[in-house]
Amino acid sequence: MKKTHRIPAQSVLALSLLSALLLSSEAAAEGCRASLRVCARLILPSLFPFFVLSSYCTALGLPGLLGNVLAPFAVRLYGISGAGASALFIGLTGGYPAGAACIADMEKNGTVSAAEAERLLAFCNNSGPAFLVGAVGVGVFRSVRSGLLLYAVHIAAALLTGLFFRRRFHCDAEAPVFLDSADPAAALTQAVRRSVTAILNVCGFVVSFSVLLAVLNSRGTLTLLCGFLSERLGWALPFSRALIAGLFELGSGVAAMEGLALTPPSFALAALLTGWGGLSVHFQTLSLLTGCKAKGALHLTGRLLSASIGAALAYAAALLFL
Repeated sequence: MKKTHRIPAQSVLALSLLSALLLSSEAAAEGCRASLRVCARLILPSLFPFFVLSSYCTALGLPGLLGNVLAPFAVRLYGISGAGASALFIGLTGGYPAGAACIADMEKNGTVSAAEAERLLAFCNNSGPAFLVGAVGVGVFRSVRSGLLLYAVHIAAALLTGLFFRRRFHCDAEAPVFLDSADPAAALTQAVRRSVTAILNVCGFVVSFSVLLAVLNSRGTLTLLCGFLSERLGWALPFSRALIAGLFELGSGVAAMEGLALTPPSFALAALLTGWGGLSVHFQTLSLLTGCKAKGALHLTGRLLSASIGAALAYAAALLFL
């Protein structure tokens, strides 16, 4: 009896993507150039300083210092340590994936356990004010007020999402603080080195997913799918395009929203996409967890939950305030 050799599905997918890339090399090159411009204009200025600051503060033991202040609130509300709560602050001010970078650093340093790090990843890795107000509020809706409202909705969604991952936590000892004993120069050197690696990973995934979307668009696949959704659900074509692009890469999804009027559905879409972050953000997060014991499964669940809560809150907020 002859043996049949089946080609693994992932190999078929890889070969299909390679073929599409070869057939659409010009579109892929343009997608690469466009995403590199996004990295230079938005991602590097908004994320790299936070990466350095987060890693530097973690190396000095600042999460422990801040954690001792936040511990009562964090333990009662979320069942996490005070040091873990500092990751929520970094995540809400630094943007994707600064929160994940902070959590990974603390887990490696032993400031938080692997189990706590996994739960923190569910709600402490979020979009930041620079992107929400600048790129979405001003860039898409031409309104600083809408950006600030979207940021408030994003914070509320993150805080509510954390309640779903609450566990009993007993903090018997204060988090370690070693600001006096740490070497500031060595800590800064290490922070910059780690941050360069982290930002290269982030930009690499942004470029990769942007190229994928450019190839799909050039082959007509993306247009066909957008048309199908628009016809079946009665959505405007730009709305469907933004949704599908945003599922893969956040920047591409937000860029596709340009031209949409500021309405409750479009505002809810913005909250949905920024709460989800795109598959690109999930792979960025996984790359930052290299060398950690913590896994990233709860990050995916948390982003889905945060996106859903954020979309509902945004729709209601748009009806009330916009």
